[in-house]
Amino acid sequence: MNIKPIRDEADYEMALARLNEIFQASAGTTESDEADVLVTLIKHYESAVHPIEAPDPIAAIRIRMEEKGLRNTDLVPAIGSKSRVTEVLKKRRPLTVPMIHALSKQLDLSAGTLVQPYALRPYPQTRKGSKPVEA
Repeated sequence: MNIKPIRDEADYEMALARLNEIFQASAGTTESDEADVLVTLIKHYESAVHPIEAPDPIAAIRIRMEEKGLRNTDLVPAIGSKSRVTEVLKKRRPLTVPMIHALSKQLDLSAGTLVQPYALRPYPQTRKGSKPVEA
């Protein structure tokens, strides 16, 4: 077992290639132990060099809705009304604490995910007497 720290992309690629070779090693073998160590090193390198950012709260809600096969109207109990659901999902209205609490339960999302800051979109400008046009 010749393991060394992963310092750059070349080391990373070599570690991935080696892990691919020994991934199916039987438990309790030297190769299995090497695979465990390589996984730890690879995870550490990836988290430092290639971090994956969490989606903003509205993106997280949309992802979970898609996973659960939900429509906008399914969020009415958590958010309040069809129009309010639309405003929230279009980022025109912020999530409130009661909404976060209800959505966390309904969608099985952590409140920590839902309380993250995100930018709101302004309502489109209108001329006097005309209806707003969606952007």
